[in-house]
Amino acid sequence: MLMMEKEKSNECMSKPAGHNRPHYANTPLNILIVEDNPNDAELVLSELQQAGFNPKWKRVETEPDFLAEIKKSPDIILSDYSMPQFSGLRAAKLLQESGLNIPFILISGTVGEEVAVNAIKHGANDYLLKDRISRLPNAVERALDQKRLLDERLQAEALLRESEEKFRQIAESINEVFWVTDPAKERVLYISPGYEKIWGQTCKSLYQSPHNWLMAVHPEDRRRIIEAAMTKQELGEYDEIYRIVRPDGSVRWIHDRGFPVRNPAGEIYRIVGTAADITEQRKLEEQLRQSQKMEAIGQLASGVAHDFNNILAVIQMQSHLLEMVGNLSPEQKGFAAEIGEATQRAAALTRQLLLFSRKEKMQTRELDLDKSVNDMTKMLRRTLGENAELQFKFSMQPLFVLADAGMMDQVLMNLAVNARDAMPKGGKLVIETSAVEFDESIGQQCPQARAGSFACLSVSDTGTGIPPEILPRIFEPFFTTKDVGKGTGLGLATVFGIIQLHQGWISVYSQAGNGTTFRIYIPRLARISGQKFVASTTELPRGGNETILVVEDEPKLRASVINILSRLGYNVLEAFDGASAIEAWKKHKTQTLLAKQAWNQHRDGIHLLLADMVMPGGMTGKDLGEQLLKENPGLKVIYVSGYSAEVASKDFPLKEGVNFLSKPFQALKLAQTIRNILDNG
Repeated sequence: MLMMEKEKSNECMSKPAGHNRPHYANTPLNILIVEDNPNDAELVLSELQQAGFNPKWKRVETEPDFLAEIKKSPDIILSDYSMPQFSGLRAAKLLQESGLNIPFILISGTVGEEVAVNAIKHGANDYLLKDRISRLPNAVERALDQKRLLDERLQAEALLRESEEKFRQIAESINEVFWVTDPAKERVLYISPGYEKIWGQTCKSLYQSPHNWLMAVHPEDRRRIIEAAMTKQELGEYDEIYRIVRPDGSVRWIHDRGFPVRNPAGEIYRIVGTAADITEQRKLEEQLRQSQKMEAIGQLASGVAHDFNNILAVIQMQSHLLEMVGNLSPEQKGFAAEIGEATQRAAALTRQLLLFSRKEKMQTRELDLDKSVNDMTKMLRRTLGENAELQFKFSMQPLFVLADAGMMDQVLMNLAVNARDAMPKGGKLVIETSAVEFDESIGQQCPQARAGSFACLSVSDTGTGIPPEILPRIFEPFFTTKDVGKGTGLGLATVFGIIQLHQGWISVYSQAGNGTTFRIYIPRLARISGQKFVASTTELPRGGNETILVVEDEPKLRASVINILSRLGYNVLEAFDGASAIEAWKKHKTQTLLAKQAWNQHRDGIHLLLADMVMPGGMTGKDLGEQLLKENPGLKVIYVSGYSAEVASKDFPLKEGVNFLSKPFQALKLAQTIRNILDNG
């Protein structure tokens, strides 16, 4: 209690006039006094107050009290040198060990040089003799200034460390290389971790040998880059693209730029720059150029095919005229027939050119797969060359598919070329056809597969095989492992696309060094009568006498749908957009009321709405369905779209064959879906 009263009284003391006011005047100053003599403590406080300080203080004289008080972070500590239970040197040492930045001034009656040096060594800012206590204000001010400067320096260092850490995180997270060099000493000052990712070398190796990066530059580019580095960097014009060869032998494309940094005198003392891996960008650019080249070739192929077809037409007609001449010998008739067959084969080749240039649509027909493969025998033998053996294994039963003959020839030819390139020293190519049946479990083995009856075309070679890391990418457009100029990367991609168009899929089995097998599955046709083969199907389901409102803006499609539904016995109403559909709905409702006089009891005058999702006039099929369902909740609705159900139904559920039909749809699918929703919906 006595100490508190003394502290309060001291806070109220006013300083006498005439003293030089320090720049800390009237600033609250929390002082910890380490002193066993209260009178000496009063003397210290009086001196500070007379100098203009506004102290708040606490006096301690034992080590435990001292340790407890420094945790409160006083502004300054004034300590006696010698006390019965404690010492100033011990206090200074404890403060130093705590790591706290608190100014410490040692005050004593007699302090020798050795004691003073020892005090400074233990962290004291200053020391004073008690008989020169008038110097205390200046010493306190100096100590507080030192603390302020130290705090500012520590804060600046902390900010610098934070900035360096942020820079490090950025440098380590970006893919580009950031570099700094000293041109005068020809040494690397900094290289970001991206260097290790791109060059495949350690940053440490570059610090030790600054020219390591240059030794990795492709030999064909190295001289150019050396000259550019020597002449362009200091001009700020260094902007180069070159190749590097990584330790694993892979080649990467680099875009490297450098900029000079000048000191206040205008002299260059640093070169900073960035290096980015642009390999993928170069690949995309090359793919674009290849695509443009292929487009140009396609245009050329289209023109050649058109003109060549005219020539073939003349040859074809002339061969027919020869066959019509009655006095030809059997041998001459055979020659004319061979001309006709060769002309047909040539016409098939021109069709492939038109397909390649996208000038002719896919033309499917019932195709005997075995005969199609057999007809390609001569061409395949010429493609493979003399070093490769060609072997066929045909199915024991007829294999008919619904396919484009030219496209199937193209599939077989592309796979044969792929096999030839995999057998540079010769080998065996086995082409096999077979009929296969799959049940529902096939989907667990191959995601693209499905249950049903299929024709399988198998193409196996004894070549080098495909490494497992490459196998997932072989059907990607433009992907190729062949040297530049030796492959377009479109062969297998074309095969994949053609088989998808035929509603089939491809399985690949390969192992490096043990050859490759491609198995192609296409839906097989089933014999139903005589020699004719048609797609496996069932008869159209029964129709009914229900009323169906068909809303479709395409006149030919609308007419076809109405024709089918009418033949099945349905009463069909038609409309070309939402407005005309509502008008037809209201008109039919009125006619029903007049005919039956019982609309309230029989509200299902129109049983089903078949509506296109996208129609002119601003009203969608969904909008129309929702509006009509409000009037008749029992109405059945089937939506139609050229998009898939997933794309068309962004905000409400659609299911193929249940309440949705994807264009184009078969008559069977249409009839089944309508009957199912009317009977079970």
